[in-house]
Amino acid sequence: MDRDTDARVNQDHSIRGRNLLTLDTLSDRAILEVLDTAELFVEVNQRTIKKVPALKGRVVASLFYEESTRTRLSFETAAKRLSADVLSLAVASSSVKKGESLRDTIATIDALGIDAVVLRHQSSGAAHQVAGYVPHVRVINAGDGLHQHPTQGLLDAFTVRQVLAERAHARGSETGTELFEGLHVLIVGDIRHSRVARSDVAAFAALGAEVRVAAPGTLLPASLEGWPVEVVDDFDEGLQWADVVGVLRLQRERGTGSFVPSLAEFTRTHGLTVERARRLRPGAIVMHPGPMNRGVEIDSAVADLPVAVVERQVSNGVPIRMAVLYLSITGDPKETRS
Repeated sequence: MDRDTDARVNQDHSIRGRNLLTLDTLSDRAILEVLDTAELFVEVNQRTIKKVPALKGRVVASLFYEESTRTRLSFETAAKRLSADVLSLAVASSSVKKGESLRDTIATIDALGIDAVVLRHQSSGAAHQVAGYVPHVRVINAGDGLHQHPTQGLLDAFTVRQVLAERAHARGSETGTELFEGLHVLIVGDIRHSRVARSDVAAFAALGAEVRVAAPGTLLPASLEGWPVEVVDDFDEGLQWADVVGVLRLQRERGTGSFVPSLAEFTRTHGLTVERARRLRPGAIVMHPGPMNRGVEIDSAVADLPVAVVERQVSNGVPIRMAVLYLSITGDPKETRS
């Protein structure tokens, strides 16, 4: 299936000076710009002093209405390593608990003088709403309801590109944008409730990969119209096809339990067990956005195999989010080398 016509026609070719609300309308060029900029920041994160003055004097507000460990910590770390000042709002102890609206909360932190807001919210479209409230502030979507988690899609693509490039260099081959061309990506699990699935599909498809999804029928969206994917009926066959397997967490906080007979049944049909891992193609890459339900969607032993790049995904969250903040707030990636 192709993306909607509007999305294809109105593709954004850069996030420079712009919000990052979704990956659906980003071109391959825009995505590659983020990945290339993140490569520059990888070197910064390997230094003894992990800091550059790229966003010195800028203020980034971290506003998380949903619990988060990886995303929140990596965004705040990214902002600090760019020398930005960070305002971190603890929603549990804020006026939000007294009934303050999202609009009023944004107005309050905007009055303090901010350049960007990183927002995670339980409602789909919340980041888009905030962008309308404060058009002079850059808005970065850190996950909104069942809609999108753009930086997760970017860091997943970045991680795969790293692994493929390292293998190519080991063979003495030159690498370029062709790394994703013809790549087989299989995303398995709770597609229905996963904003990660939506962002990964958008990122990998834009870069030229062939994407398929596998899930029990009840965990597929009501409609896949506009999704550039095919549905795999047999997960075991899909594993033998895939170069990359993206395993999704069961979204139990979003009611997954009512969509499957039992966790054991889900594991039997769509869990990446040790036995299934033996069917993986040579060189296959296994990803998981975390946190993992070990023994449910992925066996603990599989998660710890060399083919699994879960820890690398976590570490790549910082350079990717540095790149997104930098490009969105201000300008030239070449300045990051100083």
